[in-house]
Amino acid sequence: MIDSAPLVKLAFTPEQDELRRSLRRFLDEVSPVAEVRRLMDTEEGYDPKVWSRMATELGLQGIHVPEAMGGAGLGQVELAVVFEELGRRLACVPYFSTVGLAVNTLLASGDEAAQAELLPRLASGEATGTLGVLEDAGTWDLDGLGTQARRSGEGWVLDGHKSFVVDGHTADVVLVAARTPAGLAVLAVEGGAAGLERVPVPTLDQTRKLARLELSGTPARLVGEAGGAETWLRRALDLAAVALATEQVGSAQRCLDMTVAYAKVRQQFGRPIGSFQAIKHRCADMLLRVESARAAAYYAAWAAAEDADELPAVASLARAYCSDACSWVAGETIQVHGGIGFTWEHDAHLYFKRAKASELLLGDPAHHRELMLQRIGI
Repeated sequence: MIDSAPLVKLAFTPEQDELRRSLRRFLDEVSPVAEVRRLMDTEEGYDPKVWSRMATELGLQGIHVPEAMGGAGLGQVELAVVFEELGRRLACVPYFSTVGLAVNTLLASGDEAAQAELLPRLASGEATGTLGVLEDAGTWDLDGLGTQARRSGEGWVLDGHKSFVVDGHTADVVLVAARTPAGLAVLAVEGGAAGLERVPVPTLDQTRKLARLELSGTPARLVGEAGGAETWLRRALDLAAVALATEQVGSAQRCLDMTVAYAKVRQQFGRPIGSFQAIKHRCADMLLRVESARAAAYYAAWAAAEDADELPAVASLARAYCSDACSWVAGETIQVHGGIGFTWEHDAHLYFKRAKASELLLGDPAHHRELMLQRIGI
């Protein structure tokens, strides 16, 4: 007799469903598309009042931060619910940078002193954060980092640069991946530190701001041990990949919803275009991609919540599939809408730009397919 594999329950609990409903009502209020368009034209890219309400009314910034450090003490599945709803609305908030990157990095580090110092600020909404890894080479391979960290008295200083740092121009705390004589390390830099220059860069997706950081003798605080970040930083990036995958599912679902609604009302030859077989097939294919992406992202969130051994592989699987699916669905949305889908006034281009930009964030689908094969031993 062959033992069956343990049953994985992927259904949401009533509490998680209520979290989704509460967040959806909140985002319907504070992040209508008119507000998204207003904020994406500002330098900061978000509304500090909304950011504060997210923390005080819903506790979103600390949703998976331990209660002892000011959080709600929930888990990665609840975090996935939040990211999916934010992706559905293209919400202009520094949530991915602060929670998906900075908070996940601090939690993965195991450095209790750094966590006690920084997590309460991030969880309360008092501060925003981000993580700087990418450099001019454009690779997410941690072996190729050129930023250097060196001792200076009893502390550390950083020299180098970071490219395309999400919300790097406004973050109050920047975690920087750098090389030390002992190996890879992560160091925390305050946003106003001496020797830190932050320059916003033009972006395809105007709803998510990026910046270039120049570090010249910039004082920093070591997170974890010098040279000991190789393993746990990779885990932090896997957790961020899961978060981004679920965000892409939310965006793809919204594109499908817009397309189906349009196909029901757009008339051609005296009939709704949704009655034509070609449009039916397009919508059916979109649904298949969205549901497949959702299955991959939810399974990855479960693996993250359970700290499963397969997390690295399924995180890369989810990122690769959800990136491809979201971009394809967003492109089909424009195709079904026809001429109006190409206009600035319609929302389709906002989702398409987010999809294409997110493809490259944390590594493109080809990078993650290669990672997945390596991680499963092929």
